Amino acid sequence: MKAIIVKPVITEKATLDQEKHGRFTFIVNKTANKIEVKKAVEEMYGVAVESVNTVSYGVRKPKLKYTNRGVSYQTEKAYKKAIVILAKGDTIDLYGSI
Repeated sequence: MKAIIVKPVITEKATLDQEKHGRFTFIVNKTANKIEVKKAVEEMYGVAVESVNTVSYGVRKPKLKYTNRGVSYQTEKAYKKAIVILAKGDTIDLYGSI
């Protein structure tokens, strides 16, 4: 079975969204759909998911990067992000294992 949830997104914007609106952001497998993401979050964290929104980011255009070997053009990898809205009263403790 493929891993649906790759990792949670821990940024200032995502953390603020968690605190104010109860929306949690995850990087997910590129082939996962909304139903699979919902089942994976409910199974992994034991919460009730109200809705899931997904955003796919394709391969970005090459950017100029400065490396040890000189200047080169590099592209960012494609990924998919899921924004999960939980039911009222549910929350996920992402910092519990740190």
